[in-house]
Amino acid sequence: MGSASLKEKRRIVRSIIERLKSRYNISIAEVGHLKALRRTALGLALVSNETVYLERMLNKIINFVEGDPRVQLIGLDREIY
Repeated sequence: MGSASLKEKRRIVRSIIERLKSRYNISIAEVGHLKALRRTALGLALVSNETVYLERMLNKIINFVEGDPRVQLIGLDREIY
């Protein structure tokens, strides 16, 4: 994330969060590195009774984030119950 200030970083993060919420109907929030200038952590939740659907949606979300030139995905943890 190439932001010059925390204000700019928050603007970018809010933009990504709102786009993901509206496009994929997910719960998502910034959950870490809140005061770091060039880093953040997002947590999201999807609910379904089909694992295949969850995997497909997670892959779409990951591709969407990776397609944003303002950010670089450097880590990912998945948990499916």
